[in-house]
Amino acid sequence: MALVSSKEEEHMAIHTQEETVGEFKRALNLVDATAIVVGSMIGSGIFIVSAEISRQMGAGGWLLVAWGLAGVLTIMAALCYAELAAMFPKAGGQYVFLREAYGPLAAFLYGWTLFAVIQSGTIAAVAVGFAKFTGVFIPFISASNILFQLGAWKFSSAQMLAIGVVSLLTYVNCRGIHAAKFIQTTFTVTKVGAIAALIILGLFAVDKFNGLGPNLTNDMAGFWRATNLQGEPLFGIKLMAVLGLAMVGSLFSCDAWNNITFASEEVHNPEKILPKSLAIGTAIVATIYILANVVYLLLLPLHGSADGATVAARGIQFAAEDRVGTAAAQVLFGPIGEKLMAAGIMISTFGCLNGLILAGARVYYAMAKDGLFFKKAQHLSPTTNVPVYGLIAQGIWSCFLATSGTYSNLLDYVVFAALAFYLITVVALFVLRRTHKDTPRPYKVIGYPLMPAVYVVLTLGIMIGQLCLSPKYTGAGFLIILSGLPAYLFWHLKKAKA
Repeated sequence: MALVSSKEEEHMAIHTQEETVGEFKRALNLVDATAIVVGSMIGSGIFIVSAEISRQMGAGGWLLVAWGLAGVLTIMAALCYAELAAMFPKAGGQYVFLREAYGPLAAFLYGWTLFAVIQSGTIAAVAVGFAKFTGVFIPFISASNILFQLGAWKFSSAQMLAIGVVSLLTYVNCRGIHAAKFIQTTFTVTKVGAIAALIILGLFAVDKFNGLGPNLTNDMAGFWRATNLQGEPLFGIKLMAVLGLAMVGSLFSCDAWNNITFASEEVHNPEKILPKSLAIGTAIVATIYILANVVYLLLLPLHGSADGATVAARGIQFAAEDRVGTAAAQVLFGPIGEKLMAAGIMISTFGCLNGLILAGARVYYAMAKDGLFFKKAQHLSPTTNVPVYGLIAQGIWSCFLATSGTYSNLLDYVVFAALAFYLITVVALFVLRRTHKDTPRPYKVIGYPLMPAVYVVLTLGIMIGQLCLSPKYTGAGFLIILSGLPAYLFWHLKKAKA
């Protein structure tokens, strides 16, 4: 006796065919993959974050430490991920690594947090940043230009442009990987070239070194004398705790390097190209970030006054709207420097947005294939071979966050949680070495087990510092992760019934 009828068999066959329509195309070479790593990392953070770090640390040397340590940690994590990516070159990347190491719940909580805040919230924040700097050229585009208001909710022209650019790039990505990778590679090369030009000009503009003397305060001791804004010295455990909190900005300016793993199934020869692109891309960005901050310290005093009349008087600490990059450009080029930097940041954020949009939907595709997300998200277009429904869902939620006015708070809350996911993913390296001994490893992380262990210890130290000094945000980060539990139960039960 047959277990299923012929009609049921026919229905199952049709259902399976609908779900497997289209397939990923391996269209990304080493240059494209590295462009996704670099382009997704460099947004607007390097031009802004140094102001907050300098207010927290109060010394040029510790400003460089905050950026340097973030770069080192990022490269270490990328090398660990390289082994995992070469082992499991599947769409979804980090989601797949966590699933293989810990099971579906841990993987789902990561994917849930990624969709709810990390990826979509970052897309919203970067899009609003793009609109903010567009306002330098088009005054109509402004957060203060309210188009309409409903109670406490306001909708500005800047939010309108943010929605427009997210919608445009979502549409481009729905058209296929080739159009998306062309934009990514073009804009990444352009912005890296522009930042490199700023760094080179800044390093050789000796006559404009307004910050060299004040930042050294005539001796190297002053360069390393960490203080808070009240002038109180920081040392010992308190210094390390403040450093951990200060690194929130530098770490998230380094974030999104793992996005290339999400698109693993679209990379040529992923076992070789993924490790190379992760190592090369993170090293390029870490170097750029350190050199950019060296230039800031050469051109601008670290200490300044919020009431200063000039960019030098305001210093790095009180650069107008924290736009340190713009202040440095004004020192180099005069008044036109503001517009040059605004154009550069527009290019940077546009390319960053494209990389974030491209990669995120691949995670939701992997979740949907496991029956743990909206079913449509696993559908690949038969013509463009990309997860169109996942891209659209991500775009809609990102646009909502851009208009909600709360996405920046959500990003603050999830900083600690995102670090926790990086941490447990590196720990997964140890787990999989034990549980997947026979799985081929085309690339093995250098310095194992010492290097991954050092990463875990350093990251734990930073997280403890954040927990001590900012319990509100760290606790909220955990709550966002835990909010995924009822969602997991819903999809798990739905999958069980099916």
